[in-house]
Amino acid sequence: MQNFIPLASPDIRETDIEAVSAVLRTGNLVQGKQVEQLENNLAKYLGVPHCVAVTNGTATLHLTLVALGIGPGDEVILPALSYIATANVVELVGARPVFVDITLDSFNINADLIEAKITPKTKAIMIVHEFGLAADMHRVKAICDAHQLWLVEDAACALGAKDQDSFAGTLGIAGSFSFHPRKAITSGEGGAIITFDSELALRIRALRNHGMDAANKSKMDFILAGYNCRMTDFQAALLDSQLQRLDGILAQKQQIADRYLNEIKHAHIKLPVIAAGKLPSWQTFHVILQGPLKQAETIVKLREARIGTNYGAQCMPAQTYFLEKYKHDAPSEFPNAWTAFQAGLAIPLYEKLTSDQVSHIIQTVNSL
Repeated sequence: MQNFIPLASPDIRETDIEAVSAVLRTGNLVQGKQVEQLENNLAKYLGVPHCVAVTNGTATLHLTLVALGIGPGDEVILPALSYIATANVVELVGARPVFVDITLDSFNINADLIEAKITPKTKAIMIVHEFGLAADMHRVKAICDAHQLWLVEDAACALGAKDQDSFAGTLGIAGSFSFHPRKAITSGEGGAIITFDSELALRIRALRNHGMDAANKSKMDFILAGYNCRMTDFQAALLDSQLQRLDGILAQKQQIADRYLNEIKHAHIKLPVIAAGKLPSWQTFHVILQGPLKQAETIVKLREARIGTNYGAQCMPAQTYFLEKYKHDAPSEFPNAWTAFQAGLAIPLYEKLTSDQVSHIIQTVNSL
């Protein structure tokens, strides 16, 4: 019988475990040399001057909005489809999330619809590189520049993804990454913010450590009301070890994605469309079920075939909190995001999958 294939499974190797063990043996566990080394190596990989490691991918976005001074009375434009954290952080700073529908080819924000949502209260556009498929970051950056808005990139799923040779996360005032176990490299929980803006980096460094002045190392001084969002050194060591093989991880994921794109042939399954100039990181292989295929029933059938699966992301304005507060009619206002939420399906895609497992997934999906 086929062993159960989980939706995600991090590839933690002996070298990664030894890297963590080496830190644990030192007794220096909280935000130290290993965090600094990870920040330097990740910044170098992405070609940016500043990287700040923090507790998780939600904290990256929250700290960025706080550091930018976004708060009550402000609006932030964002896609209607994402993990709920994207909208939650806007609420947490007291601003209003303004949702925009997505395209069903890439599951990313529809840039054609953005400018109609800009008002005098708009302070930022937060794009999401959903499922590791790069959004139209150059086009949205041009819109931000024309209207003097911040571009914040939620690249939680998209470490290594590219749009026109630019890494996801590198065009905005800040780019946010997550290291949850479903990501290409993981520390269990963890996140990082990248930026070209040295002042923003210093503010975020202060905010992550109780507001401590990060520019003056000669004395301990607290210049902001901050948070405790520090990353541990053993998490950083685990990430840095995996970062050394990130290109290989992404290449393996691309090979599996290519098989799915070429071999999944079902009249009622819509595959993602990768536009010219895009290089995905394939955090999730997400399809849309059509016609007689229903999401809940299909999830059960795949699990019966020993394949882990689930829906992909939330239509955020349809979730109870946002629905009750803002009274959106998601099916009519955001039809594509609603469809992706109600008919979307994530199937396993990670570097540990064997060729036989991939074949089993393809054959099962084609037989639905």
